[in-house]
Amino acid sequence: MTLSKVEQVARLVRKAGVFRPRELDRVGIPRQYLRQAKDRGLVRQVGRGLYAVEGRRVTEYHTLVEATKRVPHGVICLLSALRFHGLTTQAPHEVWMAIGHKARRPRADYPPLRIVHFSGEALSFGVKERKLEGMIVRVFDPAKTVADCFKFRNKIGLDVALEALRDCYRRKKATMDELFMAARVCRVARVMQPYLESLV
Repeated sequence: MTLSKVEQVARLVRKAGVFRPRELDRVGIPRQYLRQAKDRGLVRQVGRGLYAVEGRRVTEYHTLVEATKRVPHGVICLLSALRFHGLTTQAPHEVWMAIGHKARRPRADYPPLRIVHFSGEALSFGVKERKLEGMIVRVFDPAKTVADCFKFRNKIGLDVALEALRDCYRRKKATMDELFMAARVCRVARVMQPYLESLV
């Protein structure tokens, strides 16, 4: 039994987790069928230009999923990564994402994004893939996130970086060696060293 175009669209959306209309172009299905699937209650709009299957559970990480869909080459970083790892009480109103130094800034208006440019090993080191709402989201691990906070302490505040370091070590989210390695990659080893030594 062959599936109708609307059913094919619903299946694609279910498989993707969060779906963008332009993904239909790759499989040769006109976008009008996505609208029909929405009208029939098979899918729902979860953000501007973003769709999910009806009844899909939305988690507290939904904005990270939406941001990843908008910027697939980006990595969740800094305050958003701290929040993901439970290393801050702050709830950032923007999703912080790292992209390549020469990459073009995304023109997404939702969710609100705070883009930070990284280069070389600083962009590739400590990246972990997590499956959220059926989609792979790339996020820096706790040690790399803490080191990034020290690197960007002028943007986020030294107090945030220090709190993240203390929480990360106290909750055993990273070892001292992992923190030192991340500090070296981010070129903040000298800045972090006295704070790291005070933890031991």
